[in-house]
Amino acid sequence: MIDGQPLACFQPFIDTATGRIAGVEALGRLQQAAGQLASVGPLFADPRTPAIALRRLDRQIRDNALSRLHEAPSDWFLSLNISPRWINRLRPDQELPSLKQLRKHNVDPQRIVFEITELGGDIQRLADVVARYREAGARIAIDDFGAGYSQLDRVLALQPDILKLDMRLFQAAALGGPSSDVVKALAQMAEKTGCWIIAEGVETEAQLSFALECGSRYVQGFLFARAQADFFAADAFVERFAQLRHRYVQQKLAERGRLMIMRQQLSELMTLLQTWAQAHAPLSALPQLDAFPWLLRFYQCDRHGTQLTPNLEWRNNAWESDDRYLGHNWSWRPYFYHLLAEGWDERRLTLSSTYRDATSNQYCLTAGQFFDNGERLLLIDIDAAGL
Repeated sequence: MIDGQPLACFQPFIDTATGRIAGVEALGRLQQAAGQLASVGPLFADPRTPAIALRRLDRQIRDNALSRLHEAPSDWFLSLNISPRWINRLRPDQELPSLKQLRKHNVDPQRIVFEITELGGDIQRLADVVARYREAGARIAIDDFGAGYSQLDRVLALQPDILKLDMRLFQAAALGGPSSDVVKALAQMAEKTGCWIIAEGVETEAQLSFALECGSRYVQGFLFARAQADFFAADAFVERFAQLRHRYVQQKLAERGRLMIMRQQLSELMTLLQTWAQAHAPLSALPQLDAFPWLLRFYQCDRHGTQLTPNLEWRNNAWESDDRYLGHNWSWRPYFYHLLAEGWDERRLTLSSTYRDATSNQYCLTAGQFFDNGERLLLIDIDAAGL
């Protein structure tokens, strides 16, 4: 059933700080008689493949990778996939086969990242084995993070050093939409727990930009290289990565430029609306605001966060009043207490971070400025899509 010679191929991890290769992942291949290489993935996904044959194949590939690691630069790490299904078969007192292979090939465990693949498995047995890997000096990664809810249990139980974002989730998130928010939240969680993020499946410049936006320490994917039997030069992608990173930074600078222009326009709009509010003028006295197409609504709160006025929105070339939120208190929202902390004393205009509005499901920013001797706060919700 297993046709060919087991062989490890290596796909590089690019360090986003340097553009250099920081390490490689060993990926299993079968070399055919004619020399062509075939992935072993279908064999592991096929329930008809005998477990004992898969376990033997897995160890042969790992052994091949470790036997050749001396050919790579000494500061590279090697990521080895470890399946919980093999761990479940180990006796509690059994020597770990992977650590035995490291000794056989005289490989420093500090150069190794054991990448826990697949869901399932006994979490306590997995945690015990991970503790032994870590005691030996190796690092731990969780593969396909975000692919299932049980992954959160693994993060708490295993306390990994590295999280690899699930490739399908990551690629979908790079297109925008709700999955983008999910992946950014996962990346923030990883950062708070001290994990490094690896974005795998980076195949386009847009996906690389999203990986950088998520704070990925390493990126991996066809945009730079497929897995191959030989090692790449450590600086093989430095120049290309620098060009792509430069374009990403320029995009971010352009976004900031648009934001600065919007700040200037917001200052003008704040003055205009505050003048209207202080005059207690009727709705009909509000000017037409076609010059501010990003305006969603504005309203007033007292300094304690309670909404004093209806939401006023410019729709279909007319002002519309929405009374539904009168009396609601928004002091618990981050943008409000940031405004209170940063803007009350100086009465300066402040701007929130981007967030998704629960009512309209739009990406928004909220601008605010105190007026009327600091007793009232004028809030403007802005459509952030153009940013």
